[in-house]
Amino acid sequence: MLALRLARGAHPLVQLRRLLVAAASAGTGFLLLCTLAYAMEHPGAGAVLRLAWCLAPITATVYFAVAVARTDPGTRPRSGLSAVGLGPGRLMVLAAISTAVSCVLGSMVALLFFLHLRGDIRGLPFDGAATDLLAGGEPLPLAGALTLLALVPVAASAASALVLRPRSVKTTGAADGAEPAADPDAPARPPGGLPWGVALLAAGLAVETYASGSGGRASGGFPMPGGGADGSPVGVLAGWALTALGLVLAGPGLTWLSGRILQAVRPGAVRLLAGRVLQEEARRIGRPLGVLCAVASGAYASLILYAGPSPRMGPLTTLGGLLVAGCAVLTLATAAVEAKQSRSHTTGALLRLGAPATLLRGSAALRAGALAIVFGPLTWIVAELAALPLAR
Repeated sequence: MLALRLARGAHPLVQLRRLLVAAASAGTGFLLLCTLAYAMEHPGAGAVLRLAWCLAPITATVYFAVAVARTDPGTRPRSGLSAVGLGPGRLMVLAAISTAVSCVLGSMVALLFFLHLRGDIRGLPFDGAATDLLAGGEPLPLAGALTLLALVPVAASAASALVLRPRSVKTTGAADGAEPAADPDAPARPPGGLPWGVALLAAGLAVETYASGSGGRASGGFPMPGGGADGSPVGVLAGWALTALGLVLAGPGLTWLSGRILQAVRPGAVRLLAGRVLQEEARRIGRPLGVLCAVASGAYASLILYAGPSPRMGPLTTLGGLLVAGCAVLTLATAAVEAKQSRSHTTGALLRLGAPATLLRGSAALRAGALAIVFGPLTWIVAELAALPLAR
């Protein structure tokens, strides 16, 4: 009940983010139900492979739900809450419950829409519009449908609880128990995932090139929902996965390097502030940036793969792609909001000291420009290299 009260009394923008999580959960749930309908008419390995294609929308939805849970002000630790029994552990539980409520709402919407298109629910427009596609003549296994619909709420709530779990602070003070004070002027330490990210990126491109050259596009394929990629070899998909993981791991390090470059060669106040903020927020916004780059490069490679007079991308494939891309964009926007909230005290202190608002706006524009200069060409190069073997 407390989680529901916190959700009801939240700011409209917070409610909008929760509704977007519900919408993403609804789209992913609908894809899972469509996979179940295909399995009802075509039992066998093909249905399992279609279910495997749904892992990307599921992962994107869970990642977006966790980002929204991190920025939820109703579950953020504040002074005085522990006195009334709302410590970090209880707030973690509330965040998990709020995430589960949003995802369950989306899953129920997906079930109602699925039943309506099958013709099981009457009295609304488009009754039974997709009876043939969704196995309308077969009885729906309710246990299987509810199990698939529970995947996103369970995974999202568990991931939110894991990310927001209370962390013990290790102190190594002196003999009298005093804590050592950290230097507030010390620059942020660089993230350590850049070498691994570059290595995985190169390995993914190499695997994709080898697989496309040896297997071609006509054998060993995974069928996409809606008849999208019947000829995509397994090796190409494995190369895409390694490339995406490499971009995600390299994102924080590249963001940190962007901030370091901004501060090079006698920086002024705007460049110094922009560089320091990028270094401080490298871990928070670097990974969503890497995810967005991976999605953009994969979308470009898919356009090359399906280029032709009669593209084979079906409606469910398009829905899955839109879900992944939309969740990547929304996750980055949510991470930017979280970064802005985390430095609100610093921004307020600068304004109280008399810093002009143009300084803050110029710093924000400079950060956005630096990230675009670094990640834009990188995404284009990776996309071209990933699409080159597919265009042969």
